[in-house]
Amino acid sequence: MRTAVMLVSLLLASSLEAQAREELGEIKACARIETDNERLACFDRAAAKLSAPRFEGRLGMITEPFEISAPTVLRYQSDGVIFVLYLRDSKGEVLQNLHIGGGGEASYLIEKPGTYSLQINGSESWRVWLDPK
Repeated sequence: MRTAVMLVSLLLASSLEAQAREELGEIKACARIETDNERLACFDRAAAKLSAPRFEGRLGMITEPFEISAPTVLRYQSDGVIFVLYLRDSKGEVLQNLHIGGGGEASYLIEKPGTYSLQINGSESWRVWLDPK
């Protein structure tokens, strides 16, 4: 049992180290961009990846309502082969049906300020961010 715990700890530490190296590489790439606007946008994207998700879970969930006051990027990641996200308005009506097949990351721009909620159905763990545009 102790060996298994040590092995899992080593694997987790190795994974975190690899992720940190990847994120540092992205930041270094941003620093090499000569155009101010493009460089800033690159840094903004890199910083957004470092923020904690607004919502995360496994399998299904309906989030509590949230309000946005400006256009907002709904960024979502899935670790499973099935991931379906419904963007719902304050009345619970579905405004947009989003999905990822086979895991990965995608995004959707919520253009209008308002109150929204998400209905999420996945086959594994997932994360959702609300990033200002």
